[in-house]
Amino acid sequence: MDWRKVLGPGGAQQFDLTNVHSVELTKRRPEISLTKQGAAVGNMRVNLSWQMRTSDTASWNADSGGFLRRQLEIFKPHVVQAAGPAMVNVDLDLACLYELADGSKGVVQPLGDFLGDLDSPPYIQMSGDDRFGGSSGETLFINFDKRDEFKRLLVFVYIYDGTPAFDRAHAKVEIFPGSGPRIEIPLSEREPQARSCAVLLIENRKGELVVRREVKYVYGFQAEIDRLYGWGLQWGRGYKSKV
Repeated sequence: MDWRKVLGPGGAQQFDLTNVHSVELTKRRPEISLTKQGAAVGNMRVNLSWQMRTSDTASWNADSGGFLRRQLEIFKPHVVQAAGPAMVNVDLDLACLYELADGSKGVVQPLGDFLGDLDSPPYIQMSGDDRFGGSSGETLFINFDKRDEFKRLLVFVYIYDGTPAFDRAHAKVEIFPGSGPRIEIPLSEREPQARSCAVLLIENRKGELVVRREVKYVYGFQAEIDRLYGWGLQWGRGYKSKV
């Protein structure tokens, strides 16, 4: 396949390509059209995964430790060294604010068991809640066979337990369209006090579905993300059941 034809004039100059199967959205190249690459069909998968930093110089390496070690780590909470001797777990949650063409709005998220539905509105569904950030992470699915029903979707991440630790976690969001390259958005900025991050916005621009990198950190939770993007929902405090 000629990736210059898939990505348009200039080929790799339009995006930062980690390999021929993935595109990284950056501040310099923040957008990609799903429609133009024929990817706005079927079920698109959006995945959040994370690891805790072992040091300030550690780097993300999804393949470190081999297959067996990764499988074992699925069942082991990741911990991070706090400012003192205490150790804390970090529970990142993936979520999606939606606005449909008929004007209806809402959220799909683990908190409150708002897990959505793939075959009826909002045509978005969470796979469940991963509290430890194992190799599988958290995943939501978007049904693009209903693409004309979407106006805009905002995928965001928040720290459920309230411990600000984005600067101590290697987190990334990956998009797996129905066709074409995987899309990667690392959350690598150091924002030690942030509790939420608006990661990406999917907009329906006159029938063209475009993914835009946001990566905007905020110091509150869902309500602050809502205000930042003008969703206008009412928010209350929610809690998860004990594991």
